[in-house]
Amino acid sequence: MSRDLLTPRVAVIVPAYGVAHLVGEALASLQAQRLAEWECVVIDDGAPDDVAGAVAPFLADPRIRFLATPNRGVSAARNRAITATTAPYVALLDGDDLLRPDYLARTVAALDADPDARLVTCNARIFGAVPRERRCFDGQPSRGSLGDVLDRSFGVYIGTTFRRADFDAIGGFDEAMAQAEDFDLWVRLMLLGGHARYLDEVLGDYRVRPGSASASAERMLLGNIRVYEKALAELEGRPEEPLIRRLIADSRRALALEHAIDRIIDGDAARGLAQLRASSDLSGPVWTAALAAWRVFPGLARPMLRWRRRAHSRGNTQSFAGFFKTLALPGTRAA
Repeated sequence: MSRDLLTPRVAVIVPAYGVAHLVGEALASLQAQRLAEWECVVIDDGAPDDVAGAVAPFLADPRIRFLATPNRGVSAARNRAITATTAPYVALLDGDDLLRPDYLARTVAALDADPDARLVTCNARIFGAVPRERRCFDGQPSRGSLGDVLDRSFGVYIGTTFRRADFDAIGGFDEAMAQAEDFDLWVRLMLLGGHARYLDEVLGDYRVRPGSASASAERMLLGNIRVYEKALAELEGRPEEPLIRRLIADSRRALALEHAIDRIIDGDAARGLAQLRASSDLSGPVWTAALAAWRVFPGLARPMLRWRRRAHSRGNTQSFAGFFKTLALPGTRAA
């Protein structure tokens, strides 16, 4: 059957702001899908690079369309693209990421078989500006509840598939969200009831780029707090209310720690270190050793914390232990 006669089962949404040099790889991975009944909208929301030129060679495929809009952020771009589609399912593919050939077939089949699933997610390879490639999830259960999604014991990969009817029921992406807009969508989908499904297969590839939005802990914490505060209004009197209140408090404490680290990096070591020492959240042998070292050599705090922040922004989960290995502490050498 000709591709232009296929009724699409799933709409693949590809925001492509600033990734003109990569979006061709994303679209090639889409064209390699085993499930052929898809439609795709690539949306350029005022990108500074030539997204239209990069997409042009793919428009010979009638399943792929291109839209250009003024820059209003990724949430508005995704909402605009989804309104231009008709398929009953929606899958998200960022313009710098990739799909494995079985991704659509597996996620669509999972939604077909499970009417109570609000979303279907999967495992993925993380690559790019990271010290080593790894998987997104390790040992995650096949199903997750609202509470599991809220506390992230059930992780949701951005390359996730969900029902168009559910998306419309919650009003789409919240265009006022500057951070964590995807997490906000997953939570609001889960508030409809049912559960989330996880396929323990590497069905996507998530590219980390230097300076990407996921690089800032403070931005992510602010986004999480906003998601939790929105959800709290829906959860008052429900079993998840104590959990959401704890998550808000935990996130605010974590944000306060990041602000203390900012003080130290910006040169106000005395006040920043005082805030860190007063925190009850810094436990474990590595933090204990770091705080002890900074009490004797406060000048070490700034380079160590800058190193930590750079390492974490590149997806490195190593803590100060690595720094200690590369640094001879002042005063430890014989005169």
